[in-house]
Amino acid sequence: MRILIVNVNTTDSVTQAIAHKAQSVAAPGTEIIGLTPSFGAVSVEGNFESYLAAIAVMDCVMSYDQPFDAVIQAGYGEHGREGLQELLNVPVVDITDAAAGTAMLLGRAYSIVTTLDRTVPLIEDRLKLSGLWYRCASVRASGLAVLELESSPQRAVEAIVHQAELAVSEDRAEVICLGCGGMAGLDKQIRQRTDVPVVDGVTAAVTLAESLVRLGLSTSKVRTYANPRPKVIRGWAERFRR
Repeated sequence: MRILIVNVNTTDSVTQAIAHKAQSVAAPGTEIIGLTPSFGAVSVEGNFESYLAAIAVMDCVMSYDQPFDAVIQAGYGEHGREGLQELLNVPVVDITDAAAGTAMLLGRAYSIVTTLDRTVPLIEDRLKLSGLWYRCASVRASGLAVLELESSPQRAVEAIVHQAELAVSEDRAEVICLGCGGMAGLDKQIRQRTDVPVVDGVTAAVTLAESLVRLGLSTSKVRTYANPRPKVIRGWAERFRR
């Protein structure tokens, strides 16, 4: 089984870290391929960068010329998952949906700890669109930029732990989700410090994608995610004909 995991930003070191964490939980025989878009922002922290990333991720996946069995979009609260689902006939898993869906199996209410406060509305909107919002106790910002997660890991852990503890004590959360692909690998430290289940969206997405492939299931093509209608698309037309 081959799973593509696509970073939404153009920082290769982030892609490598995400792919490494994904491979660490993959079943024997599952190959994880990390992909970095050829254009876009070095970190995605707002609507403009997120919409740009949506196009970049689709371009990146459709440019990949080897067979694959599933795709993971490794951006928290980002746009674009629906476009991939239209374009592809294999399962597409978004780490936001994967984390929240997993968290709801572990407790009555979950909270998300993310990066900057400006990304909170994007995550809230994604959860509402996906039907996962009603059991979300809160979305809290750690105050760290995406790239600070890599450059200052210990500071990141402290900031995430602080917000996670507040989510549990003040918001009544029973499970914490790490709200950024760049937080992959921090779940064990946060879990030890908070004593509640902590879900990393990257690893949750891997196990969900593997399960869908093994079950022979993929996106419904009946209506919402039917393949795009044949028409002239200027610029990327050939890439979007799979």
